[in-house]
Amino acid sequence: MQEIKFNKTECGVDFLLNVIHKNHKDYPIDGGTFKADFFQIVFINKGNGVINLNGRKISFKENMLIFVNQNQSYQWILNDNEYEICFLVFQEGFLNDFFSDQFFSYRLQFFYQTSFETKLDLDKELFDEFYAKILEINQDITLNKNDSIHFIRSILYYLLIKLNRIYSAFNNINCFNNKDNMSLNFRKLVEENIKKFHKVEDYANLLGISRISLNKTVKTQFNMNATKFIKSRLLYEIKNLLIYSNKTIDEIAFELNFSEPNHLSRFFKKYTGMTPSIFKKEAQL
Repeated sequence: MQEIKFNKTECGVDFLLNVIHKNHKDYPIDGGTFKADFFQIVFINKGNGVINLNGRKISFKENMLIFVNQNQSYQWILNDNEYEICFLVFQEGFLNDFFSDQFFSYRLQFFYQTSFETKLDLDKELFDEFYAKILEINQDITLNKNDSIHFIRSILYYLLIKLNRIYSAFNNINCFNNKDNMSLNFRKLVEENIKKFHKVEDYANLLGISRISLNKTVKTQFNMNATKFIKSRLLYEIKNLLIYSNKTIDEIAFELNFSEPNHLSRFFKKYTGMTPSIFKKEAQL
């Protein structure tokens, strides 16, 4: 697996955001498996190919956006050289600090998503509107004027909030209430601790609330109870390790704090209908 690190120096400005075009010399998008330490919003103008995200194979379409989490493993297969792809990339700290909100990245439903495909098919007019916005960001990164940081902040905020509304409406899920920090904190804690904690009680204790209160706030926001949310995220983690690593079932079970490898296998089969080894075989591109 090739790990891609954010190169702050290349931006020429003092924040962790950039616009990258498909021919960037240090940004490979074909062949092998990759993991980047930043979020990516991928703009597909045209092309013929597939990206494998968490075992879901997303075929390219014109006017499509694809959302990739930071530190998420993925695979690209490009079927020809005639493609136009552009990436808006940024690190989590950039979002949270830039908007003075420690939970900002967790408010965006297309990131940290385990239930729905992290893509949007847009009509050409709307795609062109969003694409023009990232070109404006790119231009101001290059110009680096005294007020560039404010200009970029305003465009990015508009872009992310509007995309979040469209994605949430398309998948019939709730946008986060700005005052609902409990469910956001829960989501954050699950991301940070899923390899250690698999029970609702663990997260209720971390949050200092009762299991009943936690289930209530999670049900309101995610339309599922806390147990189902945790199991969904755990399943997502297992799938990623099966597809994008060479670890054995025993090694994955140990890493994810299962007491026995067969406990992991039973859990996985219960929720997917197949054994881990069969899933791994079928998920390969």
